Amino acid sequence: MASLYTVRRMLCAAADGAAAAAAAAPKGRWERLKSSKAEEGVNANWGLSPLLCAGVWCRSLLSDYREACREMVVGAWERPLRSSAYGALLAGVWACFHTNPGRCSFEAALLERSNQLGLLSAWTRSAAADGHVQSLARLREQGRLGYASLGLLSLVYRAENHGDTMLFEARCPDLAAPWRELPGRVLDVGFTGRWWVLDSKMEDYDINEEEFKQLPAHMQDTRPPGVEEVERNERLHRESWLPVAVEEEEDGPAVAAGTDRAGQESQTDAAREERT
Repeated sequence: MASLYTVRRMLCAAADGAAAAAAAAPKGRWERLKSSKAEEGVNANWGLSPLLCAGVWCRSLLSDYREACREMVVGAWERPLRSSAYGALLAGVWACFHTNPGRCSFEAALLERSNQLGLLSAWTRSAAADGHVQSLARLREQGRLGYASLGLLSLVYRAENHGDTMLFEARCPDLAAPWRELPGRVLDVGFTGRWWVLDSKMEDYDINEEEFKQLPAHMQDTRPPGVEEVERNERLHRESWLPVAVEEEEDGPAVAAGTDRAGQESQTDAAREERT
């Protein structure tokens, strides 16, 4: 009975606190609360049942939430630009949190990049991309590839020891690497579903930079051609399929005259032979 009396007193005190807060609210809100007969009964009589006190408290709480939602809608209507900016910010935060990659995502990306490099010969693949992927795979085999999720982004860093190592040096918190050394240990950053360092290293993984070190600087540039250069190459390619035009020689009439003279000489020779 004592516990029941204590619970009843707590609920009634909560109802009185809600009624006092409602009294300090604006007039329109007080008029809505004043229309409740149950709240008038709580203010007039302490002997009401705990169930009624709980109902009054829940009703006042719902009224507060309804008033807060109404004020939020009115504020958004009065300041649309600020509301749009806040909405876009919240949507961006939610999208970053939802697309934050995990440890399994990094291991899958590392395996895929390793397979891509394995399809190329050692003379073709990029030395920088191959070295980065091989170092990550070596740390993964040693169990020293750490992962930390920060909510909006993820970090992959190099750990000192394996996660299951039971040595004193690995378990003592005083001998652990300080947090200020973490930027130097970060190997990759995961954000919006991508691992940015790994993707940047694999951008030109099928180009071996060592083959072009002996070339001049202007020939080492692998930038894509511009629009004018592409149009010029296409024009030259179309012209290469056209038939070759043969020009007539200028001494054509002279050759024809020589041919007529030779025919006349042959006719005179034939006439002399007939006479003889």
